[in-house]
Amino acid sequence: MFEFIEVEVADGVGVVKLNRPEAKNAMNLVMTGELSDAVKQLDQDEDVRAIVVTGNGSAFCAGIDLSEGAATFDAAGHEEHNAELGVTDEGLTDQFAFWKLRTPTICAINGASIGAGFTLTLVFDIRVVAEDAKLRMPFVRMNLIPEANSTWMLPRLVGVSRALELMLTGRFFTGAEAAAMGIASKAVPADQVLDAALEIAKEIATYAAPMAAGVTKDLVYRALETGDRTAVMTEETKLTWWAGTQPDTIEGVTALMTRGVPNFKQSKHTPVPDDLLS
Repeated sequence: MFEFIEVEVADGVGVVKLNRPEAKNAMNLVMTGELSDAVKQLDQDEDVRAIVVTGNGSAFCAGIDLSEGAATFDAAGHEEHNAELGVTDEGLTDQFAFWKLRTPTICAINGASIGAGFTLTLVFDIRVVAEDAKLRMPFVRMNLIPEANSTWMLPRLVGVSRALELMLTGRFFTGAEAAAMGIASKAVPADQVLDAALEIAKEIATYAAPMAAGVTKDLVYRALETGDRTAVMTEETKLTWWAGTQPDTIEGVTALMTRGVPNFKQSKHTPVPDDLLS
């Protein structure tokens, strides 16, 4: 169904592969739309408990396809981008808002991750990176601004000083550095990146209750947006007691106590009562 990505589903895990290896998986308009659509479609599939995104070939993503030079970023290019994806300026921010999805997402950064190809990784929940991968945010060197919500997320991962150093110098850094700074959960040899990401994904798919995983994601990201620690704890407590009344809770507790594999049946999209949310 897709031109520039590949999608596979097995054992509760959806795997999406960027597939322009001859261009180091640089993103054109079609690929951008396909990636967003594929991940959101997998999120709607109740049988998919975790999603892994990686790149085919030696690179993860070399960023935006710059074959048209500076025209890629002019007003006409902006309008073409929006028209191709069918979004307005108001809706553009939701294109890659994968943190709003109920399915845990993992980015397997198998190689070079440059510009938008790096900022893209920050919209995923978990990152695994190749030790020798070359990463870079060269935006200011092109008189551009870091995008994809990176100015919000990166300082929360590594602190303001490190985030601004990476953004303002536009220097290369390695996957090993990224893991040491906290951008990625772990750095492994390049040929082990996808396997390491799949190991995490399969553990989530097998043992994490889909409803609880989705609500936990939502709570964590909303907690990052507030400075009210007490309010967050209050909401956690309400959600804990509510979750305890749900059908899958007995299944999870029993499986944990017997060291068995749980058979969760509750939808990951189970709505949370409005009065439990701050």
